[in-house]
Amino acid sequence: MRRSWIERIRERIRLQQYDMTAHAAEEMAEDRLNIVDVEHAVLTGRVAQIQRDDPRGNRYVTEGTAMDGATLVGVVGRFSGSDRYLVVTVYRIA
Repeated sequence: MRRSWIERIRERIRLQQYDMTAHAAEEMAEDRLNIVDVEHAVLTGRVAQIQRDDPRGNRYVTEGTAMDGATLVGVVGRFSGSDRYLVVTVYRIA
């Protein structure tokens, strides 16, 4: 049976097989989030949307909570050619 997208993404996060763009790091800092918040959001969240319009590959919009359990966080990423997960942007959901 094929694993779900969220399971694949979570595996990359747990194994530290992911990268973050400079843009994602800037957005994370602007929204006063840290890497632990981003990881927690992915590990406890769900894939809310799959954006298939990017020629570089599908983007997965994951929504979950930060470490405080209350702040909602959006994480957008895609799998790279090396099967690492690339976090493209991060944002606080209002």
